[in-house]
Amino acid sequence: MAVGKSAVGQQLAQHLGWEFVDTDAVVVAQHGTIAEIFASRGEHAFRELEARAVAQAIEDARRSNAVISLGGGAVLDSGTQQLLGRCTVVYLECDAETVAERIARNSGRPLLAGDAMGRWRTLFATRQPVYERLADLILDVRRGTVSELAHRLEDALEEYAAAKTAGVPAPAATKEVE
Repeated sequence: MAVGKSAVGQQLAQHLGWEFVDTDAVVVAQHGTIAEIFASRGEHAFRELEARAVAQAIEDARRSNAVISLGGGAVLDSGTQQLLGRCTVVYLECDAETVAERIARNSGRPLLAGDAMGRWRTLFATRQPVYERLADLILDVRRGTVSELAHRLEDALEEYAAAKTAGVPAPAATKEVE
């Protein structure tokens, strides 16, 4: 949450000439704001809508390459985790200090109501192991412009694809993008 998934993803898609899909934006376009969904229908209903949006985006990407940005909690759904097994997954790694200013500027995050940074740290602690387990690549987004991060990621994805094509398994230590 607030690590720059949409900005970096959109820039990467532009570099690659691929479609960009932000699953949160898809849910909002079809069902209203995330805050409204949480308030009127609850988190469980939002997660169902989110899982459907992710599944549709992944299905659509089978026909045409796409960069898909998932909401921070989307990976907690077991069905989504299975679908991501067919994809190259990038975890944008960040820390609380880096996201604090972004979170302070955006009060529309229902899961961060009240003590936003305390809630962020709690959510991150439960989600981080899932992010790391699912990730094929890990990009540290603490430093660099959006454009620089997208270029680093593009280079890492090319190396990853070449190694995968050659049948060379990437050890866990090489997941991190330099």
